[in-house]
Amino acid sequence: MAYSFLHSADLHLGKAFGNFPETIRGRLREARHGALQRLAAAARQAGARDVLLAGDTFDAETPSPETLRHALRAMAAASDLRWFVLPGNHDSLAASELWRRFLQDAPANLVVLTRPEPIEMESAVWLLPAPCTQRRPGRDLSEAMSAPTPPGALRIGLGHGAIMDFSGEEGGLGIIPPDRARLSGLDYLALGDWHGRMQVGPATWYSGTPEADGFKHDLAAGALAVTLGAAGTPAKAEVRPTGQFQWLRPALDVLPGDAVAERLAQCLPPEAERRDVLMRLDVSGRLALAERAALEAALAAVAPDFGWFEADLSRLASEVQDGDLDMIDRRGALREAAESLLAQSRDPARPGAERELAEAALARLYALVQEVPA
Repeated sequence: MAYSFLHSADLHLGKAFGNFPETIRGRLREARHGALQRLAAAARQAGARDVLLAGDTFDAETPSPETLRHALRAMAAASDLRWFVLPGNHDSLAASELWRRFLQDAPANLVVLTRPEPIEMESAVWLLPAPCTQRRPGRDLSEAMSAPTPPGALRIGLGHGAIMDFSGEEGGLGIIPPDRARLSGLDYLALGDWHGRMQVGPATWYSGTPEADGFKHDLAAGALAVTLGAAGTPAKAEVRPTGQFQWLRPALDVLPGDAVAERLAQCLPPEAERRDVLMRLDVSGRLALAERAALEAALAAVAPDFGWFEADLSRLASEVQDGDLDMIDRRGALREAAESLLAQSRDPARPGAERELAEAALARLYALVQEVPA
């Protein structure tokens, strides 16, 4: 008889999003909390009773009392489901007060996995958890998944950590063997830590976060609906969308004479979807000053449509054509400033960063002058 469950991780409830304006910060925090309801809906749609959270349910070891209470209430409200919550590196077992409070107020349908011991989820289905003991355990905690279970039982590992150096830092070590499922005889290994969905092997997956939190990953946020047949048969994992916000980072490469407005429109999502989009547009290439001014005006016009919007023009060069300085001023202080900036932007003796800054300042001066009524 098949067994189905929902695999998710890295909710990071209580994440502050301090680098963003308060207006979008509050919406992002609320979307993370709302992910619990969307996970419950995804589990029901998949015909699953159990939701497995593979670590970092909370963003910190000391979440606010409100964050903790709201999470518990959301799980309790989905009383038709069971929630299995594993401590990760952000909310490890070292956060003893967090897990004490969590266990103290836990509803009947919540199981907190604080011990690396097999748990019988239902007849012939066993969960082998590997809770994080601290932020950097320094050893392979997933060895606990090799614990014995009755012959013929389904074996599901639940862990949190890297199977490779995701951080890019020198000396970083992957502490979970990529073939842990094989080594421990698992029918499925549910992992958390990597915020993008990734299949490591036939029976090993990172689910990714159910609500996107950065521009690093291109895949839409979601959870994995997993179905297991008899022991030893391949696991079936299907993506269930759960995200509210999209984080998009498109690139726009332009040249003089391009239909810039049309090119920009092709990079943008439909107007009706933009409120729930955070976009960072990377613009490169080169444009004449008038074309650049038109592009900047177009960017300013669409920015309020989005939850958050930023355009990076640092790799966009400006071409100064005959008559451009006259469009700023034919004489006087503005003309002198424009000529000085143009000279600085073309001075090979200056560092590249200074030339780029002068070029950008000249383009901005040109755009500002065109905005002033004659």
